[in-house]
Amino acid sequence: MNEKSSKLASFFQHPLVWMPIGFILLVLCNGLLGPMIGSTDIPFVVSMSLVSGIVCVAAYILIMKVIARRRLSELTLGQAGRETLLGIGTGILFIGISVLIIMAFGGYSFHRSPAGSTGVLIAGLLLFASAALFEELVFRGLLVQGIERLSGSWVALALTSIFFGGVHLANPNATLLSAAAIAVEAGLLLGAAFLWRRNLWFVTGLHFAWNSCVSLLGIPVSGIDSAGLFEVRVAGSDLLTGGAFGIEASIVPVIVGLLLSLWMVARAHTAGHWRSFRNRRQDIV
Repeated sequence: MNEKSSKLASFFQHPLVWMPIGFILLVLCNGLLGPMIGSTDIPFVVSMSLVSGIVCVAAYILIMKVIARRRLSELTLGQAGRETLLGIGTGILFIGISVLIIMAFGGYSFHRSPAGSTGVLIAGLLLFASAALFEELVFRGLLVQGIERLSGSWVALALTSIFFGGVHLANPNATLLSAAAIAVEAGLLLGAAFLWRRNLWFVTGLHFAWNSCVSLLGIPVSGIDSAGLFEVRVAGSDLLTGGAFGIEASIVPVIVGLLLSLWMVARAHTAGHWRSFRNRRQDIV
């Protein structure tokens, strides 16, 4: 490789170059191929969820292998099944504990909803899986790792958490308080989960289980209503229940998520997965 080619390769390997390129490419792929939320065309939702997921993963691999020239240890197939299941279990536990606490204070009660279409439920789960995969590729795959290489794990965790909360301001019924709650309980938690496990399977499973459980319980998912297995009756203050935005604007998952995040950060330190500013440029396998 001549000097000119070497300089060009080094230019594209800088995080400030491959991060925005990757961000734009993934957003375009998801925007063009991702199914519309609320679509009633079940075959379309199913097919486009699958296509969108495959294309987004392919685009991510292209960005990391060809442009950034990085190792892809975060997508190692050997641990995909176990880590995804562990993430799903963690997501179910997190939502389950939060819901039970709110129920104990009289905020939620549940009743079986009228028998819905199995196809609608399956389409909804696939849509949540596609959305979770896309968001994790962007936020934890691109942004956490890119910022971490520039400024270390703490800065990466803080900035991506704020950004993650901010993008949810565009959701229905969103407020500054709901965005702040999302930043802590989701941005911080998912970022800490990635820095602990160092793979995208775990965080995608956690994210998917979170959204799916909330939807199946009949609670709005980030302000968006969806048909579930139950109907929820809400009573009490919005601080407890989250109001029209749903459980993610409640103080309960904020506290539970913060405690879980701190535990995961401690585990990341213990496992040697935490990158300080001084050793930020070292690759982590």
